[in-house]
Amino acid sequence: MKSNLLMNFTVDKENSTVNVKREFNASLANVWSAWTEAEILDKWWAPAPWKSRTKSMEFKEGGRRLYAMVGPEGEEHWAIADFTSISPKTNFKYSDAFSDNEGNINNDFPRSSWDVNFSENGDTTYVDIAIRHEKFSDLEKIIEMGFKEGFTIAMEGLDAVFAENSK
Repeated sequence: MKSNLLMNFTVDKENSTVNVKREFNASLANVWSAWTEAEILDKWWAPAPWKSRTKSMEFKEGGRRLYAMVGPEGEEHWAIADFTSISPKTNFKYSDAFSDNEGNINNDFPRSSWDVNFSENGDTTYVDIAIRHEKFSDLEKIIEMGFKEGFTIAMEGLDAVFAENSK
């Protein structure tokens, strides 16, 4: 089992996009489930010591996930993912935004469009993600908020989920 898993994180300033390519020691079916099922997402989506808690999720085109990232002191930061396109075990797209606990968008923070692609090579699955923002200043704001560091920690949390399931 590989321990030095690929994670490329690049910023495309011209297109206001973050590109992440991440490798996982898991089957395509397991990685797809981890990204599309609330019970598994809640195990890894937030950067530790934060936890993810899904209030509701309908993984279908036109569906929505409403969830909170819950901090160690119980603080909550709510967000939504509005699913716009789903090609099973290959790709899904969604619009992401911070919100309140009812799913009303918080316009103080920028929205982003996620394009998440999955591919398999032997026992390894690759997830390629393009996260597009409307303007570069929106992308800069997310980076300044610690997106790269937080997302890296979350990816390591997903590695731990796969390691636990392989025991």
